[in-house]
Amino acid sequence: MAEDVLYDLIVVGAGPGGYVAAIRAAQLGLKVVVIEKRATLGGVCLNEGCIPSKALLDSSELFAVARDKFALHGIVVEPPRLDLPALLRRKDDVVKRLTEGIAYLFKKNVITLVSGSAQLKGPDAQGLQEVAVKTAWQLSLIEGSSSQPAQDDAAGIVMLRGKRVLLATGSEAVALSGAPFDGQVVVSARDALSFETVPEHLIVAGGGYIGLELGSVWRRLDARVTVMELLPGILPTMDKQAADTLYRSLRKQGIQFKLGTRITGVRRIGAKAIVQFNDGSGSEEVDCDRVLVAVGRRPLTAGLDLEGVGVAVDEKGRITVDEDYQTTVAGIYAVGDLIAGPMLAHKASEEGIVCVERMTGLRSVVEYDFIPGICYTWPESAAVGQTEEQLKDAGIPYNTGRFNFAALGRARCMDETEGFVKILAHAETDGVLGVHIVGPRASDLIAEAVTVMSFGGTARDIALTCHAHPTLSEALKEAALDVHKEAIHA
Repeated sequence: MAEDVLYDLIVVGAGPGGYVAAIRAAQLGLKVVVIEKRATLGGVCLNEGCIPSKALLDSSELFAVARDKFALHGIVVEPPRLDLPALLRRKDDVVKRLTEGIAYLFKKNVITLVSGSAQLKGPDAQGLQEVAVKTAWQLSLIEGSSSQPAQDDAAGIVMLRGKRVLLATGSEAVALSGAPFDGQVVVSARDALSFETVPEHLIVAGGGYIGLELGSVWRRLDARVTVMELLPGILPTMDKQAADTLYRSLRKQGIQFKLGTRITGVRRIGAKAIVQFNDGSGSEEVDCDRVLVAVGRRPLTAGLDLEGVGVAVDEKGRITVDEDYQTTVAGIYAVGDLIAGPMLAHKASEEGIVCVERMTGLRSVVEYDFIPGICYTWPESAAVGQTEEQLKDAGIPYNTGRFNFAALGRARCMDETEGFVKILAHAETDGVLGVHIVGPRASDLIAEAVTVMSFGGTARDIALTCHAHPTLSEALKEAALDVHKEAIHA
């Protein structure tokens, strides 16, 4: 069945890149349709990534605080008892409310949603892009229509035509060689969000953001957790001093690490598994009941038929785009995890907005140098800009300022004294080159650093800004003062 509607923009994927781009395009006056094969909106981030993992992190943190820290505050309670089904229901409710919120925004902005799998067909005789959607359902969110799906009586294929197509299908988890995901014992992050019982022993393959966050969730809930990482340290893109601090903190919490270790095989025995590994001293085996594989993600392009329409990809399967996010085929664009750069939801959203704004003549840009990265462990770790290692390698002269949360009044009141703020500033211009935070609410504190760097600010600018007392943000002011060795409370 071919629709007789001509769209200004066809968006493939309703994740943080696609749905944000669709809303911005509608605000700019474009007629937009979004294709999404998932039953709910929000993509991996909202349904099985950023949001549910943070819901579990917050719940597990509260459980651990009640168990381990209430007594320090003079609060005497019986040892807390975990109600895992209730904890998981709360997580699901958070996701449900947010996915429904996106559906409301689509209706508010008069965006049409078609449920199904997209296949690019290239331009028609008039030069309009065609996309085939394999679907049995169509949801129209045009003003005044029902918000409930109405069955499409056609043969299961809907043909959409538009002036432009934006690909925002995201990424998928990479499996270990020889150990495919089975959804039960060898699992991805999606499965690790919904364990029906707390694992006795969870092995996490990969010491990156996803593995450490989900490993932290289940460790706080009393699972034995072992992280196996091929590299000699965790979080290899993080400033080494920050990564080392977080590593020591996670070890104190009971997470075991095997660094410089390669997993060579996984053998299932009933409901358990035997993991074979080599840490350089020979092959060993360890048993567990779950293996969470978090060794990376790859662009999700299956079924789009990129090759058939001439869209080029690089050696890693990422779509090649120009500064306007246009692929090698005129009229087809791509953002988010499909293209080069960190696989972060906020990066995808920024690209989606900038992409559609540039379509309409606005010359907005994504400031890639100032995209923050965050690990939502406890303590949290957040960073923006360059690391000390990068500055040294590039031969850039810099000064360092650091302030420990242990010396901060608000952190002491919270009993959250681990970690520090470190600011790297150019030795000649004082411009802020990088900010690295390990500590309480680092994910929120990093926003100030991003703002200052985006406006070309200096360490002196942060130091001269009045920060309310007592707050965690004072640590940034003190670190900025320490760049010039003027910190008051160091």
